[in-house]
Amino acid sequence: MGYKEGESANLHSLARVLRRQGKLDEARTHIEAAITIIENLRTKIASEKLRQFYFAKNQDDYEFYIDLLMQLHQQQPHQGYDAKALNASERARARTLLELLAEAGVDIRSGVDASLVERERSLLQQLHEVDKRLIELFNGNYTDAEAALKRKQASLLAQYEEVKAQIRAASPRYAAIAQPQPLTLEEIQQQVLDENTLLLQYSLGEERSYLWLVSPSGITTYELPPRAEIKKAAQDFLAVVASPVKSKILSLVAHADKALGQIILQQVAEQLGNKRLVVVADGALQYIPFAALTIPGKNVPLLVEHEIVNLPSASTLAILRRETAARKPAPKTLAVLADPVFSNNPDQDDRLNGIARANPSQNQEHLSSLSPEALLHQRSAPLVMMNWKRLPFTRQEADKIMALVPEEERISFLDFQADRAHATSPELSQYRIVHFATHGFADSENPELSGIVLSLVDGNGSWQNGYLQLYDIFSLNLPAELVVLSACQTGIGKEIKGEGLVGLTRGFMYAGARRVAVSLWSVDDQATAILMSSLYDKMISERMPPASALRAAQLEMWHSQEWKSPYYWAAFTLQGEWR
Repeated sequence: MGYKEGESANLHSLARVLRRQGKLDEARTHIEAAITIIENLRTKIASEKLRQFYFAKNQDDYEFYIDLLMQLHQQQPHQGYDAKALNASERARARTLLELLAEAGVDIRSGVDASLVERERSLLQQLHEVDKRLIELFNGNYTDAEAALKRKQASLLAQYEEVKAQIRAASPRYAAIAQPQPLTLEEIQQQVLDENTLLLQYSLGEERSYLWLVSPSGITTYELPPRAEIKKAAQDFLAVVASPVKSKILSLVAHADKALGQIILQQVAEQLGNKRLVVVADGALQYIPFAALTIPGKNVPLLVEHEIVNLPSASTLAILRRETAARKPAPKTLAVLADPVFSNNPDQDDRLNGIARANPSQNQEHLSSLSPEALLHQRSAPLVMMNWKRLPFTRQEADKIMALVPEEERISFLDFQADRAHATSPELSQYRIVHFATHGFADSENPELSGIVLSLVDGNGSWQNGYLQLYDIFSLNLPAELVVLSACQTGIGKEIKGEGLVGLTRGFMYAGARRVAVSLWSVDDQATAILMSSLYDKMISERMPPASALRAAQLEMWHSQEWKSPYYWAAFTLQGEWR
């Protein structure tokens, strides 16, 4: 019949039957044939979102394949099945991101019908207009109109995704891009690791999970409990560590930490030495700050003995290195966007004093009623509220960071200037480090709507669209050595099986960033300002690499009495290149 998807499903079912009969080699042949069909069909899907959906739907094939290979490894430990299982794990994760990074350096719109490119530009403009109107309506409390605009926004996003797929399908340059292949064990050892670096790669399964410890010269595998048990322990740990109240009770942290640490680190702890750890997490472990986990058998966090870097997959770093190898660093050092204006009410922000407001809020009582006191101290708030409060410590953070850099090497956009126009300006491509200090938000349903909040008010006191969202970030040209998102929840997003967390990190990597510093929860304003000031002092004054500088800054806070709780320092992780 030529129905390849059905053929793949049947091959998978046959493989399961054969494994139950003990015919492991025959089962491997069948599941490999099934996966070959899946990967061939996947490349024919032009839409990024549909590719992700299709791949997520078929993750059971990869999970079964990994488990089968590890079963073969137990029976034949010297036949390399553990290495094949690691490669299968790489093939099962972040494939769309790999393809996006390969695409990033190519102008895929060249040679495409101009009407398609114009349609893409028009849809982006319409999305920005909808965002601006939503801001205006919220401050007027017109809920019915807001619902209609939300529906329009969803429709525009769907159309935008379709146009992007049409551009890829019509682009001769996109057609010429070779499909990037996930790395083998030998390639990971040669292209990713060095003598001071180890890879910890996790794969969570329904019946059992696995951990691969990879060094430049070897590989060791460990069997872990099922996905559900690890998820429960991770959620318990995060519920304590990410809470500003619970995390201060260090006994609670220790209790939650002990359960998770024993599960995912106990077996491997003695093999780690003092090496740098590159963590490729899976499932619920993607939300966990490994730096805060206690080293089994010791009463100190992993951070004390190890520099820790996170990656969506090992293959991601290899392609990042390949695509940026010949790139010259930007000529200037630092660009900072910080302390935007979120309200046009001078009672809430004194920067509005003396400005005749063109569009005053009609609903200040309503806004006040939606303002939990805690939001004054955290760099996030629910997007549905859009009730952003000024973050006073972001200004101190910006001032201290800028003071470390000579005037001719830096630029800052503060107050009303910390807006979308400057965030999307080509001028930012002239700076090696780009720092955002503001509110952030993650949309777990529509990750393309995740973003950071810039000035919502212009210099005349009028509302404007101040949201820099993921779909905007994909359009940037930002070949930075480091992008720092000093805001809340910038490292999380929608979890998609086979892709991991789809959020801001991949957007900035696509835009050209070698590495991105992001947060895993709603961080404290003052503590973040202290952490960031220390981070930049170590990067600029002491010339430490970003990963080493982040570790040193976090260690300082851990050693202090006031900021010892991991809630204050552990949220920030580095994604990407550590060199």
